[in-house]
Amino acid sequence: MYYQNNMKVAILGIDGYIGWPLALRLLSRGHEVVGVDSLYTRKRVSEVHSDSVTPILSMEERIKQIEEKTGKTIKFHKGDVNDPDFLYRFAEETRPDTFVHLAEQRSAPYSMIGLTQARETLMQNMGGTLNLIYVMKDILPDSHLLKLGTMGEYGTPNIDIPEGFFEVKYNGREDYLPFPKFAGSWYHWSKVHDTNNLMFANKVWNLKITDVMQGVVYGTRTPEIEKYELYTRFDMDEVWGTALNRFCTQAVLGYPLTAYGKGEQRRGFLSLEDSISCLTLGIEKEPESGQYRVYNQFDEHYSINELASLVKERAKSVLKIDVKVDHIPNPRVEKDEHYYNPEHSKLKELGYKPSRNLKDDIDSILKDVFNFKEKAMSLKDVIKPKTLWKDESKEKAR
Repeated sequence: MYYQNNMKVAILGIDGYIGWPLALRLLSRGHEVVGVDSLYTRKRVSEVHSDSVTPILSMEERIKQIEEKTGKTIKFHKGDVNDPDFLYRFAEETRPDTFVHLAEQRSAPYSMIGLTQARETLMQNMGGTLNLIYVMKDILPDSHLLKLGTMGEYGTPNIDIPEGFFEVKYNGREDYLPFPKFAGSWYHWSKVHDTNNLMFANKVWNLKITDVMQGVVYGTRTPEIEKYELYTRFDMDEVWGTALNRFCTQAVLGYPLTAYGKGEQRRGFLSLEDSISCLTLGIEKEPESGQYRVYNQFDEHYSINELASLVKERAKSVLKIDVKVDHIPNPRVEKDEHYYNPEHSKLKELGYKPSRNLKDDIDSILKDVFNFKEKAMSLKDVIKPKTLWKDESKEKAR
């Protein structure tokens, strides 16, 4: 591992929730940023009649404003990483030191809508990653790939979750193996398949790879977003939004917070600011040649009930709004109660120090949603869950 500065970084998925603030952070640290996006998320969000609550400019307008405010340029290439011809041309033209791969279908509910969405998720995500692997092998074998995975790859086993690999003893023999994965949606399985393909590419071609298993990211602001007044997206609908985003929006609108099932499902969380800091650290402190490394990226873990209680408390304190919590049937197939204790030490060993926690950021999320309350109200009908992991009527008919 060694420190790199003044790099050329290609952000695949630059128009997204993570991609845009990451681009702003890298520019502020002196790196050259080139971006790729098919604008896939904007299209898919509109298909479920939703939109970002926070105002987001077009990619062209974002880049124009950054140039005006900083004098720095982001070279943007509109295209699909699932198109190998496009990706090869992009790599030949730009020749980045690092690829940050965020360009994947990111919604578990979307992947569970039906066969079309399941196939699209699996083909899009695995195809794009495989294209990128071959681009690196054929054109830029010394470049670094930082790939965004998800803590959801691991599922919820009844033992501690290591960072990627663990020691196994079986029938008197020992080995160091990838931790078994048991994902909870076609989206999460696509990420598992990505991980397997990345490990294999590292084994046969010695590609330099960082695989980040990221928890749920929350927040609307980073210092750069505040400085340049250029928001990233904030989705709150049942397909593209997170539980926390949904709760904050419901609280602002004065609606009950809809906790799925018993509300004891537990996940790892970290702030948008800390997510960007982690990714920047992984980019600048890249692995050694031929190294494959895995980081579990989260700071805290909360249950759904704990999230709802925090939002209820802060809405009362910050906005003077009283809300209640309703438990509704869980549209997903998942354990209502489970053990959850993942390890997450490797990023801290790299130098990462958490700067935020959920209590710090809920207030700013609530305030931002309140500032765009009219937009949130216009989207109120897309909050209630409509995507079911299984059709209960068909189950009962069997």
